[in-house]
Amino acid sequence: MAAFNLSSSEPSTFILTGIPGLEAAHIWISIPFSVFYMSSMFGNFTLLFVVAKEQTLHKPMYLLLCMLALTDIGMSTSVVPKALLIFWFNLKGITLGGCLTQMFFIHMVLAMQSAIVVTMALDRYVAICNPLRYSTILTNAHVAKLGLVCLLRAVFVVLPLPLLLRAQPFCANHIISHTYCEHIAVAKLSCGDTTFNRTYGLVTALAVSGLDLMLIALSYGLIIRAVLSISCKKATQKALNTCTAHIGVLLISYTSCLFSFLTQRFDKSIPSHVHITLANLYLLVPPVLNPIIYGVKTKELRDKVGKYTFRR
Repeated sequence: MAAFNLSSSEPSTFILTGIPGLEAAHIWISIPFSVFYMSSMFGNFTLLFVVAKEQTLHKPMYLLLCMLALTDIGMSTSVVPKALLIFWFNLKGITLGGCLTQMFFIHMVLAMQSAIVVTMALDRYVAICNPLRYSTILTNAHVAKLGLVCLLRAVFVVLPLPLLLRAQPFCANHIISHTYCEHIAVAKLSCGDTTFNRTYGLVTALAVSGLDLMLIALSYGLIIRAVLSISCKKATQKALNTCTAHIGVLLISYTSCLFSFLTQRFDKSIPSHVHITLANLYLLVPPVLNPIIYGVKTKELRDKVGKYTFRR
């Protein structure tokens, strides 16, 4: 197989190695992958089912939760099935088209999730700072339109990444030291000048994350100002409690993602298997924890889930 990988100059097939240096433990590594994936599917599909069935949950906040659940499902499904094929059956080959498609969906879902988290911050801002106008400012139709904007932004920002790589010549070595087709990992295999590709990827990631974090910080700055002006201690605590679930999702989504992104590009002292493990964790952990956080912290949702669970 190694001879085939190194002799062919046609970029028709790439080889995903999995986690380099830990090949002997792939079977054991597949266990947490499977558990994370099944937990993510169960939690997010349960959330979608309950919100769809319960008319009382057809509100902007829960519509945003459904969008977040769909991105979680897409994120896990873009990575885990192929990773398990590598771990279980040593099926490491992936076509150029399949590789670029996987790359597009992974990065697109990440960009869309970031935009949805921003929209959720806007939802909390309106709910706390303009509660009397909440039902008119954020209707289900308005949230659906915001969701469409999030999707279009993600598509237009991420689409140049695979298109630029598709135009690049590739070297004889088609081995990708990763469990999935990450942009930088694929760009490293090109024989051409990938300076623009790398610069576009870096600038786009920092610009999108930076802009989204600024908007979230602005929203919470306004929320804190509004909360501090409330004289009633119980009302202040209630207002802050409505934000705890979103803050939990925010910390999980951005902390692991930014840490993996920055260490992969700027800290060469960290071993490759640690980089790749982190890159997998930030795609596996948030889809599992997001529905749990909202299920625990949102009483209305928790009660509805409990109704269906105990009835079963």
